Amino acid sequence: MAGALIELEPSILEDASLADGGADRIGWARANMPVLAGLRAEFRRDRPLEGRRIGMCLHVESKTAVLVEVLRAGGAELVATGSPATTDDGVAAALARDPGILVYGRRADTIDDHYGHVERVLASDPDLLLDNGADLISGTIERAKTRVFAATEETTSGANRLREELAGRIPFPVVVINDSPVKQLFENQYGIGPAVLDGFLRATNCLVAATTFAVVGYGSCGRSLCRTLRALGATVISVEHNPIRALEAAYDGMLVLDLPRALERATVVVTVTGRPGVLERDELLQLRDGAMLANVGHFATEIDVPALEEMAEQRRSLNPQVVEYRLPNGRAVRLLARGEMLNLSAATGHQIQIMDLGFALQAHSLRALCRDPTAFEAGPQSVPEAINRQIAEEALQSLPTVERG
Repeated sequence: MAGALIELEPSILEDASLADGGADRIGWARANMPVLAGLRAEFRRDRPLEGRRIGMCLHVESKTAVLVEVLRAGGAELVATGSPATTDDGVAAALARDPGILVYGRRADTIDDHYGHVERVLASDPDLLLDNGADLISGTIERAKTRVFAATEETTSGANRLREELAGRIPFPVVVINDSPVKQLFENQYGIGPAVLDGFLRATNCLVAATTFAVVGYGSCGRSLCRTLRALGATVISVEHNPIRALEAAYDGMLVLDLPRALERATVVVTVTGRPGVLERDELLQLRDGAMLANVGHFATEIDVPALEEMAEQRRSLNPQVVEYRLPNGRAVRLLARGEMLNLSAATGHQIQIMDLGFALQAHSLRALCRDPTAFEAGPQSVPEAINRQIAEEALQSLPTVERG
């Protein structure tokens, strides 16, 4: 690859103890990601990403760092950023020790900080993108000159943007990791519910049983959360516009209500839609007094937090993850984790073994794009079926409960 890595000042502290702690967390994740371990050995041997510079926008935490190690083993340089409120500062500091990795972002970042970091990543002139919410892809389309020839996209929110807002405008292939059955069946179905529960318990220390939750969205993530809460004794309301998904929620034993009725009854409201503007000013005023409000979608825009700030007659922090807003109607609304992703902002995200599968999808897809980009069409598309099957086979081989000939 022509040219050296562009020198830009990383926005993390050069703190040895911070980085050492991050390195320890990366080590624990690495020890529990057998599928990526096999890929790391292959990538180190074959160097399929030699000379590539990957621009990455993905939550900077320990499991992501193991994926980064695999991509580095394959020969890639990385310029990376994360998302507001989800960056593990110690992990970012540990990654930045590698001269082939440039990291932008801190846990305290605002959304404006985030978009500044996105611009810095794009300014490094990557030729591959690993995106999370389509911010890098969108920014690349707006640039007059770019070397980007392919990308991957991790999330439902990003996939929606690619197929709606950016439809027909993407000149290079984008493999949508979220479309893979490996991600839909395992990460979304088995991972998200327990991970969000973990975030809720850490943020609030409140009981789930005998509490009424309204979960807005009954896709694979919303379904997982609803089933997890119901198994622990919660009363679970599902809010879902799609009649087929709403029927599934009803058959799963959920109480299916429209949004106004759900807001009247719920003690905790969680958005899981992958779309902005789910709870705006009018909906916020419908929440019952003392209601807790959380988001699991990729973007904090599912909840209109600026409207909440603007309307509030009083604002006070109840603990590091809970802010109470007193609204003009006299009711109090308690926002969890700034309205960012509760499972990552208040906890540590999906379980290590779950992300071993999801990040193997990323590494395999990036390798396939580099090997033969002409095998892919421009625009969003699914993970090749051969990759899905290979990862499933490798995961099966790593499980002590599986014996196959």
